[in-house]
Amino acid sequence: MRPFRAGIASVVAACAVLGAVPAASAAPAADPLPARMADTGGGRQLITAQAPRTSSTTGTVTWWDRRADGSWAKAGSAPARFGAKGLVAGTKRRQGTNTTPTGVYDLPFAFGNAAAPAGTTTPYRRVHRDSWWCEDNASRAYNRWTEPRPRDCRAAESERLADYPTQYAHALVVGFNYHRPVHGRGAGIFLHVNGRGATAGCVSVPADAMRRILTWVRPERSPHIAIGTAGGATALSRVRTT
Repeated sequence: MRPFRAGIASVVAACAVLGAVPAASAAPAADPLPARMADTGGGRQLITAQAPRTSSTTGTVTWWDRRADGSWAKAGSAPARFGAKGLVAGTKRRQGTNTTPTGVYDLPFAFGNAAAPAGTTTPYRRVHRDSWWCEDNASRAYNRWTEPRPRDCRAAESERLADYPTQYAHALVVGFNYHRPVHGRGAGIFLHVNGRGATAGCVSVPADAMRRILTWVRPERSPHIAIGTAGGATALSRVRTT
């Protein structure tokens, strides 16, 4: 925009008569997102995966460290992708809906088709040709890494991890429906590397961001991931561990 010189001159003249005008007080900085959340998992590391709304397929992943004084410091951020059908409360999710479950979850372990990035300390499993994630609702191995695939876990209802060298170059298991699996709620929810578009229910980030997250995560700090929206019933400020 072209400057309005006459207006500037008038302001200078007024200041000469009235004296210096005090600068407007700066608005108080908003508390970092984790400080505004109902539940962060109780650890000293947190990953937030936030979408603008439940119908969104993109958003932002940010990772945070909790300082000794209890305050939160941002460690990094990256653009994120979510399920092709958006987000839904984890307690209401159904398998096969291409939705990302909201809630706060632990991160049981990491895995990948590629070797763990240098500096990774979280437990890391290397993918082999017979590494599967069982998603068969009829199987006793439902929502578990299996190697090899058990007889009661149908291949058509599961993922052979080696078949996804890009997305699963590096990944973190999200503890959604993991510790006490409810059959039919969903299996194989990960934080992993971006593919070509939206996910089938996972959260994905660029490859470099995924490597940085893996070298940042420290098991002794009890890291968690919180997935939610900017507002509404699934807002990150409201989501709790599910």
